[in-house]
Amino acid sequence: MAKDKQLNHATPRTEPEAVGNPTSDIQHPNYTYAIHTDNLWRVYKVGAIEVPALRGLSLQIEPGHYVALKGRSGSGKTTLLNCLSGLDHPTSGSVEVLGNDLTKMNDQQLTRWRREELGFVFQSFGLLPTLSAYENVELMLRIKGVGGRKRHERTAYCLNLVGLTKRSDHRPYELSGGQQQRVAIARALANSPKLILADEPTGELDSETAREILGLFGRIVEEEKVTVLMASHDSLVDEYVDTVLQLRDGQLVE
Repeated sequence: MAKDKQLNHATPRTEPEAVGNPTSDIQHPNYTYAIHTDNLWRVYKVGAIEVPALRGLSLQIEPGHYVALKGRSGSGKTTLLNCLSGLDHPTSGSVEVLGNDLTKMNDQQLTRWRREELGFVFQSFGLLPTLSAYENVELMLRIKGVGGRKRHERTAYCLNLVGLTKRSDHRPYELSGGQQQRVAIARALANSPKLILADEPTGELDSETAREILGLFGRIVEEEKVTVLMASHDSLVDEYVDTVLQLRDGQLVE
């Protein structure tokens, strides 16, 4: 497993004040692993043919680690991320994330859980083009129901963390690719997630910018005490992460 880290929570943080959904049934249990799957299968049916994307995958990732998931296209990386986020349902096996058994949660519970516990970063950035960097980040807190003052504080904090305070009023088309990805990372951090899932976050960036983004993720793991699981083809990730997991034909390999 990855190198040991001190998982204390002494780093000062500006916590958003949620004012919506006071009776949320999202559980916040104690857990040993941020991610734990056991004999996970995901089989798709194409007509009469069954195509296994994940084949009995068992995985344990401890909290506060920075992990890369590598493998060729079709190896099952995106399918695994989808199962870990509750966007896809396993055919069999167990999926436990942040102490929650996702197989026992309904779609409404999964939606609330994702909003409260997870952050997502994608290859294509996924920013709303008509909104400024500030508004793209703040929107996540509006959706969550965070009050105005706390919403502003958290948005400003996240943009400062990714080094974009001076660009907060710029719209995506006024930003470079690397800056857009920084906004996307700030947006993923807005709801103070415990886990960030990143799917090819450096796929559209040059190598120098990719290094900056990979280093930024590492700093976020240290400062925000989150777990990051990143699916990537990029050979540069090996220099930055704690652990590299290789996926081939839906299975982890040495």
